[in-house]
Amino acid sequence: MRQLHTTISWDFLGMPLSVERNPQKESDIIVGVLDTGIYMDTHSFDDKGFGPPPAKWKGTCQLGGNFSRCNNKVIGARAYNLDPLRSELGSTPANEMGHGSHTASTIAGIPVQGANVYGLGEVTARGGVPSARIAVFKVCLSGCSDMDILAALNDAIDDGVDILSLSLGGYSPGFFHDSIAIGAFHAMKKGILTSCAAGNAGPYLNSINNGAPWILTVGASVTDRVFKTPVKIGKHMKTLLKKKMHPLTSGEKATKQDKKDYNLLCDIETLDKNKVKGKIVYCNGGNKASIIKNMGGIGVIIGCGPAAVDVGSSFVIPAP
Repeated sequence: MRQLHTTISWDFLGMPLSVERNPQKESDIIVGVLDTGIYMDTHSFDDKGFGPPPAKWKGTCQLGGNFSRCNNKVIGARAYNLDPLRSELGSTPANEMGHGSHTASTIAGIPVQGANVYGLGEVTARGGVPSARIAVFKVCLSGCSDMDILAALNDAIDDGVDILSLSLGGYSPGFFHDSIAIGAFHAMKKGILTSCAAGNAGPYLNSINNGAPWILTVGASVTDRVFKTPVKIGKHMKTLLKKKMHPLTSGEKATKQDKKDYNLLCDIETLDKNKVKGKIVYCNGGNKASIIKNMGGIGVIIGCGPAAVDVGSSFVIPAP
């Protein structure tokens, strides 16, 4: 089973919004995105100003369930659930976890002004080639089946995509038994470039995924910005968030009456919902943002030990 990998990246890479473009030629480029599907109501996929799909396009838009449309930006959508051991994926191309919409918009999303997270990092979010078309092939939810990946790659090649993007991967048993390497090789024979994520297992040696020589393997780097949130702790333990002061507590202070949490692990079994609601909670032991949010907390401060690896993470509530 394969696993998933994923606003100013293009500026950082030297492709600012003002770079000279040829929208007419770029609108003939079709990018096939194998991921978790797509959320059509996102502004990044608005088709205002787009003409009909390129004549070479032979794909389809699979409707049903909670997926009701494609448009002249997202010109195709398919969903796969061929593996008899999987019952979770369903038959709709709709994105239910965000990863697919994120990767598709990073590649070809139109410019969206004022994108931000709780007021932080406000910029114009956009893809590398905003005029390109997107074709979605949903092969993942919690994981990605090799059977579905191969079927989607075959369909994408037949449908007429120009480039394939896969931000997913896993252990490779060798090129002759690797579904992504096999599918990418067939795509290469048709003149289609396959771009894949190098994985999330670094920065350790021998941790790269998708290393076949006919794949463009893209590794993550750093960016030139840091989000900082002031934390002011005084007599009444309050902290600043969204220009307001809020109560601050900890995993130890917010425990149930019959529980103890001296290590500030903030486990769901130990926390008292009434002591968490409306507060920012200080925790150790990994990303506990979802737990705090579900208990009514408005933020979490996560303590990191000296051995922690400095990597980016996503949080459902503010988490400095």
